[in-house]
Amino acid sequence: MFGIFDAIYEWFRGLLIDGILHNFNGLFEATNARVNDIAAQVGQTPAGWNAGIFNLIRTLSETVIIPIAGMILTFILCYELIHMIIERNNMQDFETFMLFKWIFKAFCAVFILTNTFDIVMFVFGLAQNAVNGSAGIISGSLNMELAIAELAERLAEMGIGELIGLYFESMIYHH
Repeated sequence: MFGIFDAIYEWFRGLLIDGILHNFNGLFEATNARVNDIAAQVGQTPAGWNAGIFNLIRTLSETVIIPIAGMILTFILCYELIHMIIERNNMQDFETFMLFKWIFKAFCAVFILTNTFDIVMFVFGLAQNAVNGSAGIISGSLNMELAIAELAERLAEMGIGELIGLYFESMIYHH
């Protein structure tokens, strides 16, 4: 008589374990698919994401922002040069190193200003490389068969009450 109840108990336990494994397998697959989708979207270049907006931003940067920044930089450099000359008693106490330092600062500022868009694109390229590299590691690092096999071993050790609770939790996470 108790053999029938034990058989029903083991059948129900096996049914719960299979349901939990199915739910977690679907959860792993959905997570991997979402990670791959996000990596594909985030890993795009700005030109690949939306070429029209990228060209609009590039045109605005080259025709509006850089000339305005150039004028502001010119005013700042002129003010700094005049202040530097006046500060040293109208060039009577002037050191040539200060002039070379001003020329170097002006060169660096102009170089950065003229290559701003290229610098920004370089940063995007580095970020894209990091995202593509990490997406390959994330999607390739989880061996789902091994994880499911380890989960099945752990589930075999649990009682019926724990399996029922875990089944309902995994159903909630799966859907």
